[in-house]
Amino acid sequence: MDGQRISYLESPVDLGSVDLGSDDDRTVIFVHGNSSSARTWLPVMTGEFGRRFRCIALDLPGHGESESAGDLADYSLPGHAAVLVGFAKELGASDAVVVGWSMGGQIVMEAAPELSDVCGFVVFGAPPVALPAQMSEAFLPTPAMGALFSAHVSESEAKLAAGSFTAPGSPLDTGAFVSDILATDGAARAGLGSSAGAGRFADEIAIVSALRRPLAIVQGADEQLVSLDYLRKLNIPALWRGEVQVIPGTGHAPHQEAPQQFAALLTEFIGDLSHE
Repeated sequence: MDGQRISYLESPVDLGSVDLGSDDDRTVIFVHGNSSSARTWLPVMTGEFGRRFRCIALDLPGHGESESAGDLADYSLPGHAAVLVGFAKELGASDAVVVGWSMGGQIVMEAAPELSDVCGFVVFGAPPVALPAQMSEAFLPTPAMGALFSAHVSESEAKLAAGSFTAPGSPLDTGAFVSDILATDGAARAGLGSSAGAGRFADEIAIVSALRRPLAIVQGADEQLVSLDYLRKLNIPALWRGEVQVIPGTGHAPHQEAPQQFAALLTEFIGDLSHE
């Protein structure tokens, strides 16, 4: 894509079960978070949801199997948003439902004005902000996240960060999170941190407030990184069901901690789109 190799995973949809014109022919694009990869979506994509819908999960530049960005300026929310827009167009999925986790949610919001044909948006672990100063209110304080904006991350730092992705005491094995963190291009983390700190991102609150297509905001009940109180203060006319959707017993990564519940919520959201 524009000379850059972007890797992606696609779910093995059972074409024999697809009723064209029904919800089943929807395409869903998944966008992972900082220092993650397309693999994080496998619990959802390899289940019933992935057999019912065409699911596509990309590796952002410098993550997973994708090439590193040629320009450090591309390691920013605007840079990643441009990749997402181009990716959707390249794969003939401009009318997809787009789902973003953590930084991926921020990317989805950044790209939303350019994704004019998208049916709906889902973000989680990604509180909309307008200015860097709002981050201290939108995000909960934790020392674990500092490593995710550093070029060099030790294994112990990666484990600490991965532990913050789940609900406290969660039995989920965080080894895959750790592997992804250690495999990510360090320049991607450093570039993202410097660009975000400098305010190089769009006014996400203005974007979501102006959306005409449904936006679902999902939150783990035991989230360690994002403030639910902050999310509930926002006025978003297009907010699905008029409130933040909370998944019990999960933290920052409900798609991994409770994939069946998460997939069921996505299925309900997609079903409601057909009645819009």
